[in-house]
Amino acid sequence: MARTIGSTKKHLPKGLLILHEDEDMLVVEKPAGMLTMDTEKGTSRTVYFYLTDYVRKGNSRSRKRIFIVHRLDRDASGILVFAKNEPAKRALQDQWHDATKKYLAVVEGHLANPTGTFRSYLIENKALKVFSTPDTAKGKLAVTGYSLLRKTPRRSLLEIDLLTGRKHQIRVHLAEAGHPIVGDKKYGTDVHGRTRLALHALSLRFRHPKTGEVVAFETKHPESFRSIIGA
Repeated sequence: MARTIGSTKKHLPKGLLILHEDEDMLVVEKPAGMLTMDTEKGTSRTVYFYLTDYVRKGNSRSRKRIFIVHRLDRDASGILVFAKNEPAKRALQDQWHDATKKYLAVVEGHLANPTGTFRSYLIENKALKVFSTPDTAKGKLAVTGYSLLRKTPRRSLLEIDLLTGRKHQIRVHLAEAGHPIVGDKKYGTDVHGRTRLALHALSLRFRHPKTGEVVAFETKHPESFRSIIGA
């Protein structure tokens, strides 16, 4: 079990926390509303930008850099891992399908069963919206497990096991089941005001890219979920 150091470092914006750092990787907690990396539209306010500035200590001439291992949706929060060199990036990405990834999600309504698994083939249309397709040749297999942690009269708090890593798969599977994630403006059917997307990358467990030792990182439940779930 890796020790988390949780801190607000110099050159980092409020809300972006470093959980662990060594010579091969950075593990951070991303706030909701921040992109992992630039989009085609371009923006400098990304986790990648801020962490690059952090490892360079503000020196624009520095050649130090970081490498993206995986991503989180802009409106989701939680754990992100970046490599600090190319061998570490390759080692992490080669094993990423074996990593244990758990999320928290607050959804509308109550699922029929307290535990279960969604399994479908996902495809993306020209409007960049992901959906399930019966065509296994065109879609990519996505598997999402869930278990109920708590429920209120209108909503449910779920722990999610991300068993594959397809784009938007948690959001799509829950929306197609009739229980969209609260605050999901893209896939939700009933967005309440300005509530954030109630999706949080809670924990990660994988092998260290250099030592091969199993390391694990976990964050706290977001404070904002208390008002969203109503408890």
